Amino acid sequence: RESDHRAWTPVSYTVTRQNATVQGLTEGKAYFFRIAAENIIGMGPFTETTKEIVIRDPITVPDRPEDLEVKAVTKNSVTLTWNPPKYNGGSDITMYVLESRLIGKEKFHRVTKEKMLDRKYTVEGLKEGDTYEYRVSACNIVGQGKPSFCTKPITCKDEIAPPSLDLDFRDKLIVRVGEAFSLTGRYSGKPAPKVTWLKDDIVVKEDDRTKIKTTPTTLCLGILKSVREDSGKYCVTVENSTGSRKGFCQVNVVDRPSPPVGPVIFDEVHKDHMIVSWKPPLDDGGSEITNYIIEKKDAHRDVWMPVTSATVKTTCKIPKLLEGRDYQIRIYAENLYGISDPLISDEMKAKDRFRVPDAPEQPIIKDVTKDSAVVVWNKPYDGGKPITNYIVEKKETMATRWVRVTKDPIFPSTQFKVPDLLEGCQYEFRVSAENEIGVGDPSPPSKPIFARDPIAKPSPPVNPEAVDKTRNSVDLSWQPPRHDGNGKIIGYLVEYQKVGDEEWKKANLTADSCPETKYKVTGLTEGLTYKFRVKAVNAAGESEPAYVPDPVEVKDRLEPPELILDANMAREQHVKAGDTLRLSAVIKGVPFPKVSWKKEGHEVSPKADIEVTGVGSKLEIRNTVHEDGGIYSLTVENPAGSKTVSVKVVVLDKPGPPRNLQISEVRSDSCYLTWMEPEDDGGSVITNYVVERKDVASAQWVAISSSSKKRSHMAKYLIEGTQYIFRVAAENQFGRGPYVETLKPIKAMDPLHPPGPPKNLHHVDVDKTEVSLVWNRPDRDGGAEITGYLVEYQEDGADEWTKFQTVPMLDCVVTGL
Repeated sequence: RESDHRAWTPVSYTVTRQNATVQGLTEGKAYFFRIAAENIIGMGPFTETTKEIVIRDPITVPDRPEDLEVKAVTKNSVTLTWNPPKYNGGSDITMYVLESRLIGKEKFHRVTKEKMLDRKYTVEGLKEGDTYEYRVSACNIVGQGKPSFCTKPITCKDEIAPPSLDLDFRDKLIVRVGEAFSLTGRYSGKPAPKVTWLKDDIVVKEDDRTKIKTTPTTLCLGILKSVREDSGKYCVTVENSTGSRKGFCQVNVVDRPSPPVGPVIFDEVHKDHMIVSWKPPLDDGGSEITNYIIEKKDAHRDVWMPVTSATVKTTCKIPKLLEGRDYQIRIYAENLYGISDPLISDEMKAKDRFRVPDAPEQPIIKDVTKDSAVVVWNKPYDGGKPITNYIVEKKETMATRWVRVTKDPIFPSTQFKVPDLLEGCQYEFRVSAENEIGVGDPSPPSKPIFARDPIAKPSPPVNPEAVDKTRNSVDLSWQPPRHDGNGKIIGYLVEYQKVGDEEWKKANLTADSCPETKYKVTGLTEGLTYKFRVKAVNAAGESEPAYVPDPVEVKDRLEPPELILDANMAREQHVKAGDTLRLSAVIKGVPFPKVSWKKEGHEVSPKADIEVTGVGSKLEIRNTVHEDGGIYSLTVENPAGSKTVSVKVVVLDKPGPPRNLQISEVRSDSCYLTWMEPEDDGGSVITNYVVERKDVASAQWVAISSSSKKRSHMAKYLIEGTQYIFRVAAENQFGRGPYVETLKPIKAMDPLHPPGPPKNLHHVDVDKTEVSLVWNRPDRDGGAEITGYLVEYQEDGADEWTKFQTVPMLDCVVTGL
């Protein structure tokens, strides 16, 4: 019967063998069969087949497996997969046989005894670099079928594939605060790449809100309940040994902005309006601020009134205020995603609060000169508006009109140098400050100052000396200081010291008690010896002291001679040539001393007029010449002693001639001149030298240098072959001295040198008493034409050379040998 039918169908009625062939069956259908034995008594019970039998052709070995593929290769393993054969031979596959052959060998070897019914196997333990091919066969109960087609030769090495990355997100992503977002994608690569997530170059770590999920082929970063801090540049890196791939996404988590930054600044306050300013929010919510909303409120009411909602500036004018009322301002920032919390100002009263600046304090004057002074002041209160300018004015003390010192603005400096003062005039100064409201009141006038150069301390008094003495006093006399420091000498301070003591005592307490150049020091002790010194005083202070040269013994005056020198007997006296020299001194002594004038230890010139009076002596020389200079001495002598003073007199004149004029380094177009300074510089520094030249055939001297301070000069631009004479004179501030000339002319030509040796000297003929010689010209002629050749000979073994003769040509016959 068919397996899906219940009725049995007879196949044969008379079968005597133990087998039977059933005909007429349908291929592919399943049947049950039963058999019963029969004898003459009757039919016995049936025996059924235990399971259905599908009608097919007879069972054979399976077909070859299909689609043998290499799935993975490493340096020591190969992973293979395949599909079952199309036909299993009529019987279930019981196992697969996998075989390999090393390239270069003939036989295939079975790889494993495993049954491999899952059709996948990894061959391990291979040698890196070896190459194999594989095949697989299927087995059923009949036996092993044909092997599959062989794989291509497979070399054992790590399989490499650079990473690839396929992202599901774009370059930019905008997310509202509180929402979740995820970044996903797929990747591949051999060996398996490492996946790393970064945010703003910092590795992302998982936490309660941040989740990272990575499978062998997919990647995902998810963030729950996003906050503003989640904004940033996200980067995923897929990397293996062959390289890396990166993907980026700029995530912007947006929200409404934070409040504007306070405090609210009231830039201007008026009775009917205000101008306020503020700073933008610290966080714009990730989106540009589109506008600010400004509202105002009377402090005594609860209603906020709109001012504007259309401004994008951080400043705003608040109009329509009532004078005297207090107001508050509140400001919101708005972007695409909402309106911030408000910034609320302090209360501010609507009233005018700006005015002109206050008057500065009294200015101070410093750095006064004869034509300028620096005015310094402190910044006053600006009246609520920034100061933009200062106005400095001056006036003469006795005048009434103030004059502005400059039209240029003075700001921000709080000092100004006033120019163009008149020397000796007394001035006062005042300063006003200006803002945009107007000019404030001027400061009080400064203290009056005189326009003159600053005063320095004076130099010491000149030639203090003791001119008289008694048993308890000494009379001192001196001359005024050479320099008063640009200030009037108020007077002099006189001090004395007992020899052996360290302390100086004051003879007068104040300088104005000694305005003259003399003073009587009283209250001294008879028989003691004292030192004295004098200081000059002006408004700047005391000078250095000038000391009386020798200690003075206090006793009734003796009679030795005394000399009180006039100013013209100071250490050195300068007189211009042609002027009159005057030397004079006051002479004291009892009896009146004998007076003698000397010059350099000898009698003075007869042209000197010497005058001696009862109080002094004078020497006078008219029309001085340079020779009148020297050291003049005045000696006064009486029986009680003698005294000599000397003065060096310098008569200033033109200098003498330079010395030792030399010429060297003569060339065809130049030569070098050197000389020494004059023995006599005329009493003044040599300022320069004048150098001139003259062609010997010309009567005209030509200046080639008139300003050189050096004692040498390179004379250039000479004409070759021309003879020249040079001369030099020195100049000082009094004129040009006499010239010194070169002793003989010099010819402008390059220097001559001996010629080089003749070349290639050899004989061309020899006789018993003579030799014929020839040679070639030398390489160099020394700068002049060769005039001849000197021929010498020497006997072999001798020391001396014998001159034969000088010949003009390049050959010679030496005879007499």
